[in-house]
Amino acid sequence: MEGNERGKAEPLGWAAKAWIQLSAIRSESPLIQCITNFVSMDLMANTLLSAGASPAMIHNVEEIPDFTPHAHALCINVGTLSPDWLSGMKLAAKFASDSGKPWVLDPVAAGASGFRLKSCLELVELKPTVIRGNASEVLALSKASLGPTKGVDSSHESTDAVEAAKSLAQASGAIVAVSGAVDIVTDGERVVGAHNGVAMMQKITATGCSVTALIAAFVAVDPLHALEATASALSIFGLAGEMGMSLAKGPASLRMHLIDSLYGLDEADVHSRVNITCLS
Repeated sequence: MEGNERGKAEPLGWAAKAWIQLSAIRSESPLIQCITNFVSMDLMANTLLSAGASPAMIHNVEEIPDFTPHAHALCINVGTLSPDWLSGMKLAAKFASDSGKPWVLDPVAAGASGFRLKSCLELVELKPTVIRGNASEVLALSKASLGPTKGVDSSHESTDAVEAAKSLAQASGAIVAVSGAVDIVTDGERVVGAHNGVAMMQKITATGCSVTALIAAFVAVDPLHALEATASALSIFGLAGEMGMSLAKGPASLRMHLIDSLYGLDEADVHSRVNITCLS
């Protein structure tokens, strides 16, 4: 999520939409259930809190029937995957779908192992509202095959996965987002790019996981416009990174200033600096 490349102008006011959605999160404080890896829990929860949402890190299968129907959205991240956790993920996804609540899938390192790929494909069959991954993860899901990875990092640029993302969106019915220097978002036909962010965000663990949770919060307040909400979340998170970078000395201080900047974003910042364009 970096750079200032621009595609053709988007006439529908992306910045205005992003501000309306962020304001709704701050006023409604949607409850976001996160089933996520141990590495990401802290930053993910703090990202949601700083945006105005209410995080709940509940993954125990015994609690899901009572809790998940009351959440406004569900975020599933397969980072530290195990058979026990997978059972909880599937059950939570089913309850979210049955309750008419949006849910977002982060298929971390989907192509790294057969178990991980099979698990992610089974979760895709449960109809997530949004799938957010890096290019290598989206390529693996689209092709349903193992591929070269660098652990949880991508071996490809986001632009390498545009056609795979469109294919996955068409096959799954989900909005598909591909993180990269330009974040790509597609519903299988439309393709938009979110251009905010700085390269150093890649040096902070769990930024990708955290933006997936932020997507869940944005979709929670605007479920009928999941593509627009996804693009807004990616751009807002990237913008917070840009603002934080102006104060940071390295990854550790950027992490702190990222959270502070997300908390402090105002209407002028959003209207002047959100950079989302229509790519096709």
